[in-house]
Order: sequence, then C-alpha cells, then structure tokens
Amino acid sequence: MPLLISPKGRDKKMQKTDSVLQTKMNSNLKPQTLNHQTDFLIIGSGIAGLSYAYKVAEHFKQKNETVTITIVTKDKIEESNTKYAQGGIAGVTKNTDSFENHVRDTLIAGDGLCDEEVVKMVVKNAPIRIQELIDWGTNFDKDEEGEYDLAKEGGHSDHRILHYKDLTGNEIERALIQKVENHPYITILNHHFAIDLITQHHLGQEVKRSTANKECYGVYVLNRKTNQIFTLLSKITLLATGGVGQAYTNTTNPTVATGDGIAMAYRAKAIIKNMEFIQFHPTALYNPNDNPSFLISEAVRGAGGILRNHKGYAFMQDYDSRKDLAPRDVVARSIDAEMKKSGTPHVYLDTTHISKEKLESHFPTIFKKCLSIGIDITQNFIPVVPAAHYLCGGIEVNKHAESSIKNLYASGECACTGLHGANRLASNSLVEALVFSHNAYLEGVKRISIISFQENIPDWNDKGTLIQNEEILVSQTKTEIQNILSNYVGIVRSEKRLERAISRLKLIFKESEQLYNQSKITVNICELRNLRSVSYLITKAAQNRKENVGLHYVTNK
Repeated sequence: MPLLISPKGRDKKMQKTDSVLQTKMNSNLKPQTLNHQTDFLIIGSGIAGLSYAYKVAEHFKQKNETVTITIVTKDKIEESNTKYAQGGIAGVTKNTDSFENHVRDTLIAGDGLCDEEVVKMVVKNAPIRIQELIDWGTNFDKDEEGEYDLAKEGGHSDHRILHYKDLTGNEIERALIQKVENHPYITILNHHFAIDLITQHHLGQEVKRSTANKECYGVYVLNRKTNQIFTLLSKITLLATGGVGQAYTNTTNPTVATGDGIAMAYRAKAIIKNMEFIQFHPTALYNPNDNPSFLISEAVRGAGGILRNHKGYAFMQDYDSRKDLAPRDVVARSIDAEMKKSGTPHVYLDTTHISKEKLESHFPTIFKKCLSIGIDITQNFIPVVPAAHYLCGGIEVNKHAESSIKNLYASGECACTGLHGANRLASNSLVEALVFSHNAYLEGVKRISIISFQENIPDWNDKGTLIQNEEILVSQTKTEIQNILSNYVGIVRSEKRLERAISRLKLIFKESEQLYNQSKITVNICELRNLRSVSYLITKAAQNRKENVGLHYVTNK
C-alpha cells in the first residue's frame, strides 16, 4: 500500500529529514519496493521550482486545506543554475522606462522567433513577480538615495536590471530556500535523482509523440544515499531541472546541469523545441582548471568593461555599433572570430579604468576570484573565453507552463516558453521562471481536485550489475560528448561539422545504451544517458535549422 505523506501531526524536523522519511517508507512497504504519493511533485530546486512550491503551499495553508508537496533535488537544495546567476533580474521598475521598451529589446534579441504575446505577458508581469521576491526577503542593491541601483546589460535600452552585488541568483536562492524549508506542507528530498517519468508506457500502452492523450503519473526516484529506487506517484509534476551546459567542455553551469528534465520528457514523448539555440556567455574566466567555468558577469561590461584582443585593441567596434553592449550572440561570435584570427585561447576584458571602490563594491566575488589566481583587475586585464551558458529551447509549454503531456508542467531553463526566441535577452531568464511558475501554480491549484493517483504502476526493474572499474567508460564517454558538442556544435557551426557530430553521437548512443542496460543504476550512468539524448537533440535541431538566426550560425568556410 503506498504511503501518503501528510503534514498533519508531523514534526517539521521529521518532515525535512531524508533518513526519517526513508525509515517511515521502509516500515510501511515491502523490501526493495518503495512507493509514496504526493499531490504536487517538483523536480529541481532553483527559482522555478522553489517559487512554485512555496506558492502552492501558501495557497492551501491559507485555505486551511491539507496538501502534499515534494521537492526532489539530486544534490543539495541550493545547488542549481539559479545560484550561479550573477547579473540580475530584468523588469520595468522606474517611470522613465516602459513595458514597450522592454518588449522591443526582447524581440530584437530573439531575432524574430519570439512569441510576442508571451513576451508581453512576461514583461508586464515582471514587476509584480519581482516585488514578490522582495516581499519574501530577497535583497537587491540600492543607491545612496535608497532607490534600487539598476544596471544596464547588453541588448537593453535602459537601466532595468535589479541585482545583489554579483551574487543575485545566490541571494534569490537563499530567500526562497528559507521559505520552503520552514513550510509544514513541503517535503524536500535532497540527494535524490529522478530517473524517468512514469507514463502510459509503463502500463504497457504505446503512445506516439504526436498524440494528445499522453499523461504523467509521477517519477521513479533513486535515493543516492541508500541506492534504493522507489516510485513517487503524483497528481501534478513540475519539471524545473535547469539547463544542459555540461554537454559542453566549457560551461558556466554547475555540474548538475546535465539536461535531466528535457531528456526525461523526450523519452516520455513530450514535444521538445528550439534545442539548437545554445547561448554562450561571452565572458567566462579563462582558467582551464575550473568546472564550471567562473562567470564574469555581463554587468561588468555594463559598468564600462572593454573587450580587447591579444594586442590590446578594443575589437568590438569592428563588429557592432553597440560595441561591448551588443547582444550576447554578437559578442560571443566576435570573440570567437578574434580567437580564430589570432590563434589565442582567449581575449581580455579591461576593467583597469574603473575605480577600485566600484569594482570591489559591485563585483566582490569576481574581484576576489581573479585575485585568487593572481589577477588584480584594477591593474590587469581579465582573460575571458565564451562558455555554454543558457539553453533557449527545451520542453515546449504554453502560457500556463503545460507541456504536451497531461499533468506535466515545465518552468525555467528546461522549458521552451516562446520568450527568448533565437536568443535570450540578458537577465530575462530569472523573471521568466517566476512568471511561468506562477501561471503553473494558478493552473495547478484549480485542477488538483479532479486528478487521481494512477494505480497499478509497476516497480522499477533494475537488473544491471555494473563492475566498479567500468565507471571509466561512463566518464570517458561523457568527455567524448563534450568534445563533440564543443568542436562541432559550438558558437559557429558548419554542415560538415554537424554531419560529423551526428555520426559520432549515433555511435555513442548505441554504446551507452548497451552500457546503461547492463549496468546497475547510478547517477553517473543516468546523467550520461541524459547528456547523450540532449546532445543529439541539440545537434539534430541545428542540422534542421537552415537559416542563420540568433544563436544558430552556420558557415561552410
């Protein structure tokens, strides 16, 4: 009999402790078969997942109704793409700016592929959602007059970026974690890995990707501490699993960004869209020992930083009239061109003309990081290189964050909402997550009462026997994928490179699928499985996109 997690009568500390939850589950269920149910299931613990969980919890708490909400996160709750967002969150918050300007800037950056109605919706709702963050305890920098210190980044026509030094994402994550960790309706499963979504397929029914009657019933979860796999049934599931940066050698994304949600949704036959649009952040710190690459925020260029080549020449004036504040795709391609011309592995970002006081106060993390490797940014140029940073595509969703699979929602970087089009405007991603998670929450609380838990879900069948030293096959295959994507499906692509990538990825698919089927389930083998899927989706989408648009640029030179 499945265990129903209920907040009634439970001590908060018991609710938060994985080991206690596991003990309760083991005592109620037969050995090796762990099942429980939750009304709302959130996979991922960044801004999209946490804001959604808190809103749902508060809605039912205020109505004095019992509801169960479970957050599954494969590492610690704070380890997410949100945590590493330095620059800020975009929204119209001053009288001299306007929604129309923000909309126009977003559409220009998206290069004709944005959904204009979605853009208007997000821009209009951005100030409301940002105010909620503030009400929940998020701090943003203010000037001497007590007004918010708004930054300007590439592609923006006005100062509209709220930030907290160069740790904006970390500050947002802190405030949200404080809210969800102390909420009696929310259970957090740290160090748990979602393996696969449960759909009709697991009931022996075959459903095509194009059909509209696909349903999600929950997920199979691996407890990383006990190595046990259990069935977690849900009425509504939200994927908030972040991006795919670890498919590339150089990325600003944390090691958890392996495309898990997108790959799971793809295997469940959800519609996946615009995977070719990988945004490379133009300025990651060139330090080969770092994984993830350390991000040098775009706000540094917004504060006056100048890109220079190995001869000290300010080259951006040769590529775009907006110079260092051109959109990211333009800047990244310009840097790539300069590196190819000179044969150097990086270019430089010059901040030596900016006052030390401003650099230390606005960018303390960047200042300290550079100093730790011997670079005083008040006197020395910063070596920078583009790095995979953000995916503009993903699981296709509507305005309510609903995917093509019933009861399955997606928000944040794993979702393709129509906001970004072919290229994301700087600092639009955090507010996108807030808006779509809010819409998903509104839709979910209306529908939850008419959804039932699916019965007769089969247990996970794990018959693999992985030999420990064969982990080398997993790590080396992951490295192969990263090299293929970086070399063939990077900032500048060619038809020949894409053909080569597809050929190699097909071989890797066969080898890794055989390895997966013969292996005992581990997080590493599952991440490899997911990376090979999203890598193929990225490459195939790039091959199918015939015109150069936004972040997708193909040359046959």
